[in-house]
Amino acid sequence: MKRSGPLLTLLAGLLLGLFMLSLNATTGEKPTSSYVKPPSSGKPSTKASPSTPPARTTPSSSPSPARTPLPEGVYTGRTDDDSSAVAITVRGDKAIAYVCDGHNIESWLQGAVQDDGSLRLTGKDGTSLNGRAEGAKAIRGTAKVGSGSHPFTIKKTKKSSGLYRANSTVAGARIEGGWIVLPDGKQVGILRRDGKPSPAPAIDPETGAVTVDGQQLTARPVTP
Repeated sequence: MKRSGPLLTLLAGLLLGLFMLSLNATTGEKPTSSYVKPPSSGKPSTKASPSTPPARTTPSSSPSPARTPLPEGVYTGRTDDDSSAVAITVRGDKAIAYVCDGHNIESWLQGAVQDDGSLRLTGKDGTSLNGRAEGAKAIRGTAKVGSGSHPFTIKKTKKSSGLYRANSTVAGARIEGGWIVLPDGKQVGILRRDGKPSPAPAIDPETGAVTVDGQQLTARPVTP
């Protein structure tokens, strides 16, 4: 009878194990795992996305400064080499000029005035005059007359100085005269008798009166 104790104890353990298995099958519970998934940190990824380079801007080209237009009026003066006098009369978009050395070289020229204040005038025998407004009261340019090229800068004149011309017939001869009255009152001109040049006699700048071979003529201001 002393050996039945351990057997009863073993039998009781087997019955308890069968009871627990039966209980789990009835409730449907499963053994839980000891692994727990770590929670998400919720922080955005620190990987930098490629940045878009700034758009290149092309600088706008600044417009060229507008040149000074050429005001209307009469401009007179001497060439830089002091060999001749120059007069230019400007009216609207047209101009007429006279270049004269007071002895035997002269040229009448005419042409258009551009919006930028430049002018290009032409005359007989290939003579030419190119100029441009120098500020609001002067013209700088070059006259090509005869065999010479003569730079000049002439200024806008005041009353009585300017450009004059006379055409008439005296004692059967054809008279053609041109005069430039400079701001200091000096006069430069040529008088042609049937095409032959000679220094022109002085005129009265107030009236244009001039005496040629004993006959009074009138030299008039020149406009285009």
